[in-house]
Amino acid sequence: MNKLSRGLLGVSLAVAFSGAVAAQDGASIPQVLQITREFVKPGKAGMAHDKAESLFVQAMTRAKWPTRYIGMTSLSGKQRALFFVSYASFEAWEKDTLATAKNSALANGLEHAGVVDGELLDSVDQGVFVFHPEMSLRAMSDLSHMRYMEISSYKVRPGHTAEWTEAVKLVKDAYEKGVPGSHWGAFEQRYGGDGGTYLILTAHKTLAEIDRGFAESKQFREAMGEDGMKKLNELVEKSVESSSHQLFAFNPRMSYVADEWMKSDGDFWKPKAAVEPAAKPATDKPAKP
Repeated sequence: MNKLSRGLLGVSLAVAFSGAVAAQDGASIPQVLQITREFVKPGKAGMAHDKAESLFVQAMTRAKWPTRYIGMTSLSGKQRALFFVSYASFEAWEKDTLATAKNSALANGLEHAGVVDGELLDSVDQGVFVFHPEMSLRAMSDLSHMRYMEISSYKVRPGHTAEWTEAVKLVKDAYEKGVPGSHWGAFEQRYGGDGGTYLILTAHKTLAEIDRGFAESKQFREAMGEDGMKKLNELVEKSVESSSHQLFAFNPRMSYVADEWMKSDGDFWKPKAAVEPAAKPATDKPAKP
């Protein structure tokens, strides 16, 4: 997926939707995306949180549960972890919830994991988002080789959705023309937050792709033209109240991904556990001189 802009409020959408991306493709695009945010207590991140989160993964694995999720940890902003769970519909989400409650072994395992994990957290919140195909460009399916996620959040002013939609279309058309390799996915928040909030998501294989995205802003400006940039600036000023841009790293120890991902990139998604050196056997014999 992709970000909408790195400098939206500062100038315009000039570097919007840049960089390489992977989202979901075809029928596999998540129509409903549930995002859980866990804000971690100071000193409780890193391996301490990874171990607690691994209890959720273990419970899901034992149950061979079909619903998968991706976990990631923050590289910017307040220390936190995100968890993405995608569904084909709200009905599919309901069925998954009801089935989980009926599976006592899984429900008990998740409850135990929640108690352990809760000791490490300051707070938790959840948001529910729906996919916006008309604001997205060439969304793709395979995230198995991705390592980072840029998340840009935009708060649209009440009554100015039309200007926002027009601004996004201008950006989309210009990037399709000027930077043909661009891809992104857009989601609108429906529950768990203020109205008028949109997410633009960008997955990266390496952070070098972010450098390349900045360089591609020139191609975007050329595709927009002087008049197009002027119009875009006016639309952004009218429609966008605020924006936030954050960077996260995928965390395999916090993720419960499909078997295909394990096969595709098992070295990353199924990291080997650290092995303690074997203790030497006790002996009463004196050491040799």
